[in-house]
Amino acid sequence: MQDEGPRRAVSRATRRRVAAFARPHRGALLAFLLLSTAGAVLGVATPVLAGRAVDAIVAGGDRGTVAGLAVVIAVLAVVGTGLGLAERAQSSRIGEGLILDLRRAVFDHVQSMPVAFFTRTRTGALVSRLNNDVIGAQRAFTSALSGVLTNLIALALTLVVMARLSWQITLLALVLLPIFVVPARRVGARVGRMEREAADHNAAMTSQMTERFSAAGAVLVKLFGRPAQESAEFGLRAARVRDIGVRSAMATEIFMRALMLVSGLAQALIYGLGGWLALRGDLAPGTVVTLALLLTRLYSPLTALATARLDVTTALVSFERVFEVLDVVPLIAEPADPSPLPAGPVSVEFDGVGFAYPPADRVSIASLEEVAVLDARESDAVLHDVSFVVEPGQTVAIVGSSGAGKSTLASLVPRLYDVDAGAVRLSGVDVRDLSFDDLRGAVGMVTQDGHLFHDSIRANLLYAHPGAGEVELWDALRRARLEDLVRSLSDGLDTVVGERGYRLSGGERQRLTIARLLLAQPRVVILDEATAHLDSASEAAVQEALAEALTGRTALVIAHRLSTIRDADLILVVEDGRIVERGTHDELLARHGRYAHLHRTQFAAGGTLPAVSLVH
Repeated sequence: MQDEGPRRAVSRATRRRVAAFARPHRGALLAFLLLSTAGAVLGVATPVLAGRAVDAIVAGGDRGTVAGLAVVIAVLAVVGTGLGLAERAQSSRIGEGLILDLRRAVFDHVQSMPVAFFTRTRTGALVSRLNNDVIGAQRAFTSALSGVLTNLIALALTLVVMARLSWQITLLALVLLPIFVVPARRVGARVGRMEREAADHNAAMTSQMTERFSAAGAVLVKLFGRPAQESAEFGLRAARVRDIGVRSAMATEIFMRALMLVSGLAQALIYGLGGWLALRGDLAPGTVVTLALLLTRLYSPLTALATARLDVTTALVSFERVFEVLDVVPLIAEPADPSPLPAGPVSVEFDGVGFAYPPADRVSIASLEEVAVLDARESDAVLHDVSFVVEPGQTVAIVGSSGAGKSTLASLVPRLYDVDAGAVRLSGVDVRDLSFDDLRGAVGMVTQDGHLFHDSIRANLLYAHPGAGEVELWDALRRARLEDLVRSLSDGLDTVVGERGYRLSGGERQRLTIARLLLAQPRVVILDEATAHLDSASEAAVQEALAEALTGRTALVIAHRLSTIRDADLILVVEDGRIVERGTHDELLARHGRYAHLHRTQFAAGGTLPAVSLVH
């Protein structure tokens, strides 16, 4: 029982939030309410007219009266059909509109999350929230909206008319009411628990498919020969979803059959009591028929409302899972009153920067990581009191051992993360005080694994500069040393590069990301080991493209191969999150310190000077 309390509290909060999404649709909801009321009135009027027709027949009335009543009933049936279609159309528009608002809110919110959110979250689990759960909310909410309002109105009108005709029979109908309400609550809670469990298993399946069906994941599975194990794991999760689906369907069906049984028994009681009252002369025969027909109008809405409760329960489960994502507060927010970035060349300053990666409970939720409880422990500091300045137009290189904090430094400039101490400034303005537009427009970054979308070369380039023309696109490709390759392709700029650009070689992918950077024309360029995984031939081509990208720009270069940064204006050696040496290439070699040791180690391992340096 302790478990049910929190669930009910969450559901109440969820209902309030769903209501908040519904507020902009108040006008449409009012129109739907009017249509539902008119339909309910027609639904009650038909049994009343049928009873009068029976009384007319029993009393031996004229044929015209009976025929007239039949025509009116037929007209009401036609009008009721039209109203029913209008109700359904209106409820669908409202439901789909609400889901559209929800989808936009979730998508925009997820895009506002910091990189730490995506590094911890399983992509498939997140996609499941934005796909399966939103669709679940969409289907259930759209069908439940018309059911709840329409049947509540029909139920109220039916009870009023029945009470006016016979309070005894109405009282008998109400005595049976708890038989509907109590099971509905119990079954609803049970189905809700099963829906949550099924949603978790569906998210796990989506995660597995997302990871294994990517090019890299499929290669890994094939290399290690694990398809049988993967199939068994997927089959186990799918079987659990199947079992939950069977249990949920049976729970719902047993409940519905029980309601139909109660409705049938109630019909028998009504005919028995009503017939007895009619034989005594307390009720007209037509009134008994009217009450019997109205009984279906009473228990039919009750049954529909019970079903709607199950639909609403399913919807609330889906809404809760979506709202769970919306409740994650982004760590990085745009300032309400941003400071402008000065025009002209830009300097980059690190002033006493300290940084530790945020704990899981600040950037994620357990269900998206598929763990029971998030790790709330604070991570160790990665950077300690880091200070340096890259003057406008300068190139500063950062070198050091793996895990020393080089890439972390690079990620702080475009605010992929925010510092914990000190500040990162562009031309004297703290990056936390800049608008996102100014920051993204000023800073461009090329990583060691430049990402491309499964789209055409043209679309991937235009992502950086949507207004670029054909001439600008080809100029960027030429400067990135990729023009000849693209012209040789049968579809040219419209060639699809595949997921993550896997239809291109590693060097070609990197040069395409550099062409995209050139189109963006940033004033600050950050290179995060952009040639780390390339062979010598590809590296030389990429270095030529990078040299073009760095010309006239302020640059921060994270170097894997020391030979590529020998001409940098300043080289910083980072170890354990601290700058341990700084100077030019020749100065650092002359000191015989950490840089000299890294240099000797790299070239003793067979390193050779490339044909082109990143820095001119």
